[in-house]
Amino acid sequence: MINVTEPADSTVTDTLTVAESVRPDTNTPIIDLEQERQEILKRYRRLLREAKPLLKDNDAKLIKKAFNTSAEAHKNMRRRSGEPYIYHPLAVAQIAVEEIGLGPTSIVAALLHDVVEDTDTTIADIDRAFGPKVARIIDGLTKISGIFEYGTSQQAENFRKMLLTLSDDVRVILIKLADRLHNMRTLESMPRDKQLKIAAETIYIYAPLAHRLGLYAIKSELEDLYLKHVEPEAYKDIAKKLRETKVARDRFIARFIEPIETDLADTNINYVVKGRPKSIYSIWNKLSKSKKPFEEIYDLFAVRIVLDVPPEEEKAACWRAYSIVTDHYKPNPDRLKDWISTPRANGYESLHTTVMSKSGQWVEVQIRTERMNEIAEKGYAAHWKYKGNETRTGAGIEAWISQVRDLIESASSGDKKAAIEFVDDFRSNLYSEEVFVFTPKGDLKVLQRGATALDFAFDIHTQIGARCMAAKVNNTLVPLSHVLQNGDQVEVITSNRQKPSEDWLRFVVTSKAKTKIKDLIKEDNKRYVTDGRELVAKRLRILRMEMSNEIINQLRAYFGSKTTDDFFYRIGKGHIDVAELKKFKADKEAKENRVNKLNSDAYQDGKALVKELKKIHGERVDADVLLIGEDMDRIDYTLSKCCNPISGDDVFGFVTINDGIKIHRVTCPNAVELMSNHGNRIIKAKWTSQKELAFLAGLRITGTDRVGLVNDVTRVISNELHINMRSVTIDSKDGVFEGNIRLYVQDTSHLETLMGKLERVPGVYEVIRFDF
Repeated sequence: MINVTEPADSTVTDTLTVAESVRPDTNTPIIDLEQERQEILKRYRRLLREAKPLLKDNDAKLIKKAFNTSAEAHKNMRRRSGEPYIYHPLAVAQIAVEEIGLGPTSIVAALLHDVVEDTDTTIADIDRAFGPKVARIIDGLTKISGIFEYGTSQQAENFRKMLLTLSDDVRVILIKLADRLHNMRTLESMPRDKQLKIAAETIYIYAPLAHRLGLYAIKSELEDLYLKHVEPEAYKDIAKKLRETKVARDRFIARFIEPIETDLADTNINYVVKGRPKSIYSIWNKLSKSKKPFEEIYDLFAVRIVLDVPPEEEKAACWRAYSIVTDHYKPNPDRLKDWISTPRANGYESLHTTVMSKSGQWVEVQIRTERMNEIAEKGYAAHWKYKGNETRTGAGIEAWISQVRDLIESASSGDKKAAIEFVDDFRSNLYSEEVFVFTPKGDLKVLQRGATALDFAFDIHTQIGARCMAAKVNNTLVPLSHVLQNGDQVEVITSNRQKPSEDWLRFVVTSKAKTKIKDLIKEDNKRYVTDGRELVAKRLRILRMEMSNEIINQLRAYFGSKTTDDFFYRIGKGHIDVAELKKFKADKEAKENRVNKLNSDAYQDGKALVKELKKIHGERVDADVLLIGEDMDRIDYTLSKCCNPISGDDVFGFVTINDGIKIHRVTCPNAVELMSNHGNRIIKAKWTSQKELAFLAGLRITGTDRVGLVNDVTRVISNELHINMRSVTIDSKDGVFEGNIRLYVQDTSHLETLMGKLERVPGVYEVIRFDF
C-alpha cells in the first residue's frame, strides 16, 4: 500500500504486493518497487500542486484519504501495460483538475472512480467515508453488473445510466471524459479487438459529449486518438505531412499576421496572435469528404486572436480586432460567424471569419477574449468559474441541461424504451449546429439546425406540439414540416382535433420532439400491441409452438420488425396477417432440417458441405479463409453486404441474433455503432490468406472522357490482370466521365495493384473503392 501521511512532504510505506520472481531465461522486466513508489509519490504531489489554488479547509486531507483508499484497493492490480493500476486514477484526477478545471470533490471522485467496480467496496462505504456527493458521482461512474438478455446492449445500458446522472451532477460526465481520455492515451497495450471497441465508443458518444460540453481540446484529442488506432496508416500519413509542411506553414502564418499585429499594437490592448493547425481527424474528415489529396486542402489551419480586456469591453474589442483583420484582407461574407452576440448552446463565444490572403489562400480567423478562450478549452467547468460575471455563457448550457432533463423524464427506469434508442436520441443533438428563432413575443429560442415548425411547437410545450396543425413563420402560413431559418418569428396554430402521427417522425429533428411523439403514439398504440400479442399467442398454440423469447425474436426478425412491440403492433393493426405465422413455422422447420442433415454421414464430403451452407446462408462459407474468436478457430461466417470485406481487409466478427457470425470491415459505415452499442458481441477475425478466392469489390473511376477510354480500362482489368467483371456502368457528361465497376479480386493487394494500373491509364483522374 502507498500510505501518504502528509500531503506536502509524504513518506511511503511499502506494503504493495507484487510478484518479483522472474525467470532468467525470459525477457520479462524486473519490477523495481522502490522506483515505482517514488513515481507514484511524484504523480500524487504533482496533482496536489495543480489543485492547490482550489483547496479550502479540509480538502487536502480528503484528497489524501481518497488517494490512500484507492492505493489500498488497487494495491495488487496492474494495467495491461504492466504499470501499477494507481497510475490510472491519479492520471484521471490530474486531467480533471488540469485540463477541465474541476475542484476538490471531483478530484476525490476521480481517485476513487474504479474502486467500487473493481473491489468489494460498496457505494454505501464511499458514502460513509466521503459523503453523499462523492458517492452519487461514483455510482454514476460505476458500470452496471449482471447478465443482460441476449440481443440487448450492456454498453447502451451503461451509457444511459451515466447520462441519467447528467441532469443531477454534470461532474459524472466530466470525470468519465477524463477517464476515457486517459484510456485512449494508453490504448496501445490493449489487444486489437478491444482497441476497436473502445475507439468506437469514443467516437460514437464521448467525443460528441466533449463537443457539446464545450471541451474542444479534449474532443479533438479523442477524435485524433480514435483515428490513430482505427486508421493508423491514414493518421501517420497526415501527421507526417503536417510535420513536413510545418516550416512553410509557420512562414506563411508569420507573414499573414504581421500587419494585424502592427495595428493591434496601436490599440493598447494586450493580445496574443497565433496560428494553429487543425486536428488530424478534422483534416482526415475533409480529405475523405472532398476526395482531394492533402496538397489541395488549403484551410489546414486557423489564426486565433486572443484579447485581454475587462468583461464590459469584450464585445467592442472583438469587433475592433475584426475591423483590423478585414482592413488588410477581404472577408468571405458567407463565412462570418458571430457567436459573441448569440453564444452557442454550450456557452462557446467567438467571432469567426474567413479571409483571402495575399497569396490567394483562404484563412480562418478566430477572435475571442481570454475568458472566452478558457471557456472554449475547458467548457462547462470554466463557465462556472465565470458565473459571477455578467456573461450570458451559462444560459445556453443551462437550457441544454434542461433539455436533457426532459429527455430523461420521458425515459425513466421503468420505461420499456430500449437503451440504444435512448442513447441514439441523446446523441442526435450532440454535434448539431443551432438555429436561432423567436416567439411572437420576441423571446429567443435555440433549436437544432434543421428544426421544423413542429420541433418549435414541442420545444414550447408537449401539449402544444401534440395539437399543432400548422404555423405562421414571419406571418406566412407554413406546414408543420417547414424548416426554420435564423431570425424566423414563429407562431404555432393548434387544434383540439389534432393527434400525433407516425409521419411526424420523418421530419422532426430534435430529440425532445422525437421522444414526445414516440411516447404519445406509443400510448395510443398500446391497445394494438396488446391485441397483437394475444393473436400471436393464440396462433402459436394452434401451431403447437411455445411463445418463448427466442421464438418471438425469430418472428420479429422474420417479419422485419425493429422491436417485439413493433411486431405485435403490426399484427394488431392488421399490417401482418396472423396466418403468415404458419409460413414462418414451415420455413423454420425446413432450415432446421437442412442444418441437421449436415451432421449426417451423407454430408461429410467437403464440397457438399459448402454447397449446403451456401443454400442455408446465401453467402460463401469457407473455413480456411478466416480465423475467428479469441482462439482463432475456423468457424462458419457470412460476409456483410453493407461493406463487402475482402481478404486482407482489417475486419471483425459480429455475432447476430439470427444469422450467425457476420464479418465487417473496420471502416464499415455501421462499424462504430455496432462496436459502441454491442461490444460484447464483437469477436476477433483475421484473414489467413491460405487460398485464392474471388471476393466482390467495387471501384469508382473518374476522369476526362476520350475515345477508347472504356476499352483501355477494361483491357487492364480483363487482359492484363485477368479479373472477372460482374457489372460496368459508365456515364459521361460535358467531357467528364464516371464509371462504377464491380469485379472479383483475390485480396486487398490484388485490388491495390489493379487500382494502381487503372490510375496510370491516360485520362483517368481518380480510382477509389466504394461499398455497395
